[in-house]
Amino acid sequence: MKHPTQATLALHAGGDLGPVSRWRTDRHLGRCEQCREKVAAFLGLREVLADLNETPEISWKRLASEMKANIRLGLAAGECVRAEDKPLRHSLCSGARAAVAVASVLALVVTGLVLEHPGPGPATVDGVVVQSTRDGIQVREGDRSLQLMHPSAQPVTYSVGAQGSMRARYVDPETGYVTINNVYAE
Repeated sequence: MKHPTQATLALHAGGDLGPVSRWRTDRHLGRCEQCREKVAAFLGLREVLADLNETPEISWKRLASEMKANIRLGLAAGECVRAEDKPLRHSLCSGARAAVAVASVLALVVTGLVLEHPGPGPATVDGVVVQSTRDGIQVREGDRSLQLMHPSAQPVTYSVGAQGSMRARYVDPETGYVTINNVYAE
């Protein structure tokens, strides 16, 4: 059973609940002794507070009227400040900022994709060319060449280094062996 909160029980004791909440709380109180005792305690506090209203050294009515006046003054001050506010501008600058932000993100994504999947191109160092071919990696210098071949049916991953190196990596599906060919142009 879910019990009402302390605040709900206190509002019920003071008669300050709305009709639906009051009906739901009344139904719960009909079945729950613990919550009925709490409501009775809140009712007892209300009687004590009513007796305090008769205390001559505190003018509760004057205090209540001062509180109401302060609330009205605060609301009026809020209205004055709100009237001075200028509406937010929706100008070309905000649209331009959004366009620059989108363009920046797009440029970042494209750069990431290009760096993630570089195209294996020829690397040249002192006349030695290292490049990928359909069948493997080839090193050429003038009319001489060396080619490391791999099975053409295998998916091959190529990596190109900045100092004239190239790597081809593939997995043989029959044996599961990984073959890595590294070629350096020196």
